[in-house]
Amino acid sequence: MDTKELLKKVRKIEIKTKRLSDHIFSGEYHTSFKGRGMTFSEVRQYNFGDDIRNIDWNVTARYNEPFVKVFEEERELTMMLLVDISASSNFGSTAQFKNEIITEIAATLAFAATNNNDKIGLILFTSQVELYIPPKKGKSHVLRIIRELIEFQPKQTATNLAEALRFLSATQKKRAIVFVISDFMSDPYDSTLKIAARKHDITGIRVYDEREQTLPAVGLIPVFDAEAQQYVYVDSNRKSVRDAYKQTFVQQATFFKETFSKCGAGVVNTRVDESYVTKLLAFFKSKN
Repeated sequence: MDTKELLKKVRKIEIKTKRLSDHIFSGEYHTSFKGRGMTFSEVRQYNFGDDIRNIDWNVTARYNEPFVKVFEEERELTMMLLVDISASSNFGSTAQFKNEIITEIAATLAFAATNNNDKIGLILFTSQVELYIPPKKGKSHVLRIIRELIEFQPKQTATNLAEALRFLSATQKKRAIVFVISDFMSDPYDSTLKIAARKHDITGIRVYDEREQTLPAVGLIPVFDAEAQQYVYVDSNRKSVRDAYKQTFVQQATFFKETFSKCGAGVVNTRVDESYVTKLLAFFKSKN
């Protein structure tokens, strides 16, 4: 892709996603995540109505009357975007590919964070971490992130979310708002997610295509496994084949939802031909 074409694509995504973040997401984003980053300020005597979870038991025992910890909201939050750029994201049976929707979602979230004066960082991953951009502020930083999302060429084709989560835990020592945007066609990642979710506020955004749900009965068809980089011929007229295809999809979707929910992480599912705007807004409102 030449520079002129790249800049044109970046500008197109900027116009669309910045409008969404300015007029729709910024307020919801701030409301959903304000107070997530809190610093200890002082202790004071307990007042009726205070949250008992904030009682400082050491001070309470010392003075023989209840005291609570007082926290102040951190002015600055950090958002980390973990974006799957494996070969399976280069698929789409409608007007857009999964990776195009993934890029739009990442850009929209990044602009929403920028409007809140937060830092934004990026981790692009396949079966390994392909690119790491440390968190920074500003529109120019967001535009760099969008450029990388559009033009970066990964070295690997498979997916290993666990590796990306391990990298996140190793590099981000302070609590961050983390969005993992992927189709979640990965080896198990439950143990590493559990560790990362103890420190960070994590949300998984699963992007999938309708043709990954069901296989139409159209006879013998070549199916290209993008991550294995090979064709496999499948007899789609056989019900057992269609059932196995659907079962694999359901298993991946169920594992994603149950794993993230058990870890206290957020869950968003959006199909390529659905409105991710509606899905994200519903998610943000559910956190308020």
